[in-house]
Amino acid sequence: MAKRKKHEEHEEHANHERWLVSYADMMTLLMVLFIVLFAVSQVDQKKFNQLREGMAAGFGQQPSPFQGDQSVLAEAGIAPMAPVQPGATSVQADRIATGQGPRQAVDAAADDRARRLAEARAEVARLERLRKRVHDALARHGLAGDVSMRIDERGLRISLVSRHIVFEADVADLSNRGVRVLEVLAPVIRDLPNQIEVAGHTNQVKVKPKYYPSDWELSAARAVTVLRHLKEQGGVPANHMMAAAYGHEQPLMDPSKPGSQALNKRVDIVVLSTARDDVRGLFAEVLRDTSRTS
Repeated sequence: MAKRKKHEEHEEHANHERWLVSYADMMTLLMVLFIVLFAVSQVDQKKFNQLREGMAAGFGQQPSPFQGDQSVLAEAGIAPMAPVQPGATSVQADRIATGQGPRQAVDAAADDRARRLAEARAEVARLERLRKRVHDALARHGLAGDVSMRIDERGLRISLVSRHIVFEADVADLSNRGVRVLEVLAPVIRDLPNQIEVAGHTNQVKVKPKYYPSDWELSAARAVTVLRHLKEQGGVPANHMMAAAYGHEQPLMDPSKPGSQALNKRVDIVVLSTARDDVRGLFAEVLRDTSRTS
């Protein structure tokens, strides 16, 4: 009897509800966790949509169909970054690398394009002034019809066409009229800081040249003839010039049209633009805008 009573007293002192303490602690922590998650998940839907649209516009992408409309990131400027496309400008890449937001990247890209467009307009205007100087000089000597000029992405192209026979057939010797054209042209381009490409071209007649193995050698000889005359007689610095040969591959006029052979047999004197490649790429846009307003 004494043994049973002792056993009962021992059971009375045992605590069978201690698990409730641990359970209550766990439930409390879970409740706090969900409250915190709920608190940081509240965002301004309108601002979030503006952010997403700005990022899509800045990086040239549409919003991903797998992208949700809610975010757990409430602070401005802290958001998953969309992948940069290969065509993104260096300004965009720099902005992204420094952690600036997509709207700033869009604005920077627009500013960068506006600057490049302004540089392109200034360069095209400079080349246009040079074109006018060349035309006026030739016109004073009655030689304006011997030259065709245009501005393209490379610079000012002055084509010595053979409307009045700059070169005789099959030869690379300048005619007397061709010499006169270069004598007038050399003083205009002599002091330019630009590099100058002298490019020879032949017409599209499918006949082997009489004194040369092919059209390539004939066009090269004509280019060198003009280059040497500009240097030796016109005083144009040799280190500003280079010769190129294109054979019959780059006609100035459609070979099927009447009179094209006389124009396609020519030498081009190309005053190369000093503008950067990304600026020269905007020349066509500037020229289109200029033609619309003129």
